[in-house]
Amino acid sequence: MNERFILEELQDAVAVITLNRPALLNAWHAPMRAMLVEAFRRAEADSSVGAIVLTGAGEKAFGAGQDLNETKTFDPERAEEWLKEWETLYDTMRGLSKPLIVALNGVAAGSAFQVALLGDLRIGHANVRMGQPEINSGIASVTGPWIMREMIGLARTIDLTLTGRLMDAQEAHAIGLINRIVPQEAVLDEALTLAAELAAKPPVAMRLDKARFREMTEVGFRDAIEAGIRIHRQSYATGEPARMMEQFLAERAARKPSA
Repeated sequence: MNERFILEELQDAVAVITLNRPALLNAWHAPMRAMLVEAFRRAEADSSVGAIVLTGAGEKAFGAGQDLNETKTFDPERAEEWLKEWETLYDTMRGLSKPLIVALNGVAAGSAFQVALLGDLRIGHANVRMGQPEINSGIASVTGPWIMREMIGLARTIDLTLTGRLMDAQEAHAIGLINRIVPQEAVLDEALTLAAELAAKPPVAMRLDKARFREMTEVGFRDAIEAGIRIHRQSYATGEPARMMEQFLAERAARKPSA
């Protein structure tokens, strides 16, 4: 596998990790998830790294979420494996001892929204949109509502989950999901500056603070994974996700201008 779905760069004490499928708005598939896990593990093991910045390639999207061309073919068994792949990625992110800054260069939707929320702090610009539109493509949401409820409460979680709407940057900032809004061209630089500031903090205190945040949310996380396996097996057994994803992809293709 020669394609580099994840790019890695070291800038002083900051590891910069970039989601790199810009033609598909950095949508996830299994190889990309696996590469991201390994990138996080390398940054965690590298003693020269004091902080991590995660961003997306291109100007349109941090990440559009799941690549539906992958999930539309799932049966219940593959859906369970898929949830376990996400468990590995989320577990790796939650176990980082180093601060993780998310530089939101564009839309963060579905599982990319969840990944953004698993960062410690988020920098975005005025045109960023964020949300959980999975219901629109027939995917039941389980891990998304878990992390959203931890951060914004149940009422807003129900709103975003059932409507599938995307918040604009101003709303996301007002409820604490984007920490700073800066000009679009300054997002990465601002994230790097903040990451360098956090990298200079006492590392033991940083590690212990982050470990405590993980402890505080661990029961809910494990419950979400267990529920996700159960719910996605049930969902995929009905055939609804495959039908809805095919419909969603067909409608999206029809909206694209012909060459």
